Amino acid sequence: MEKVAIVILNWNGREMLSRYLPSVLASAGADGVGVYVADNGSTDDSVAMLSRDFPQVNLILLKENHGFAAGYNLALQQVDAEYAVLLNSDVEVSDGWLSPLLTYMDAHPEVAACQPKIRSLRQPACFEYAGAAGGYIDRYGYPYCRGRIFHVVEEDSGQYDTIAPVFWATGAALFIRLNDYRAVGGLDGRFFAHMEEIDLCWRLRARGRGVVCVPDSVVYHLGGATLQKESPRKTFLNFRNNLLMLYKNLPEAELKPVMRVRACLDYVAALKYLLGGQLAHARAVMQARREYKSLLPDFKASRDENQQKAILTDIPERSINSILAQFYLKGKYTFSQL
Repeated sequence: MEKVAIVILNWNGREMLSRYLPSVLASAGADGVGVYVADNGSTDDSVAMLSRDFPQVNLILLKENHGFAAGYNLALQQVDAEYAVLLNSDVEVSDGWLSPLLTYMDAHPEVAACQPKIRSLRQPACFEYAGAAGGYIDRYGYPYCRGRIFHVVEEDSGQYDTIAPVFWATGAALFIRLNDYRAVGGLDGRFFAHMEEIDLCWRLRARGRGVVCVPDSVVYHLGGATLQKESPRKTFLNFRNNLLMLYKNLPEAELKPVMRVRACLDYVAALKYLLGGQLAHARAVMQARREYKSLLPDFKASRDENQQKAILTDIPERSINSILAQFYLKGKYTFSQL
């Protein structure tokens, strides 16, 4: 068994792999650390390039594009390690990034998962949107981070350099105990992509396991390399999966009141897109709500299981307030102001 398996899921990402994989390999020279690339049915020459230029990488070949969630589930079935790192192909790691994560996790068996501090490759002095210095959600399921609330991304001046418990760790660089990953069922493959790591971490936290950010470890994420930031498909997946995540995990007493408010907020979001001339995004929100409702019977068993196995109903890292109200009504644009 390996100590750490760094697993990169690839789909037509030859350029990203050739650019950023060398930094991963250079930092993974320690005994007991393996580097894997799980190819999600790429149609470019990613696999040929890996075989030719990076023979030290362990290849896991999947026959089709299963998406982020199911792709990782299938890949990790073929990995035998104490810890796995789910690492995006567009992440450049810094020297020594792995050591603080491993040291912390070895010393804290009560913690299931952690993440490094994520900076932007495009603006290295700033946090990166997808993860920053650890993630949280508000009462209605809206995610935010230490270092990023909605579109406002902070410059990293060391303001979040403390190790902190978080609600969710980013899927761009998720360090997790494989036993914990498997015990809660892994990522939900039905999500395909987006919100799956938050759903996973919610299950972990509800069952009493910890999630933290270890900012002594730093990586740089390009972001938006697989699906364009302004894609209506991304809007659809984010809204649909967020609703499904709430349904799966909300305590029974909160489910109906929270989902009533979310319905109103989603219609407001659709109207905002419409008034802004973004018709495709408005349609994506409405399509997400329709599909969410049609999928509820398929997710009933998952909700029942999560409710039965939950130890914590009031998770400290889940805010009881609305981040929308804090941001738009009270003008609190940074995490330190909350």
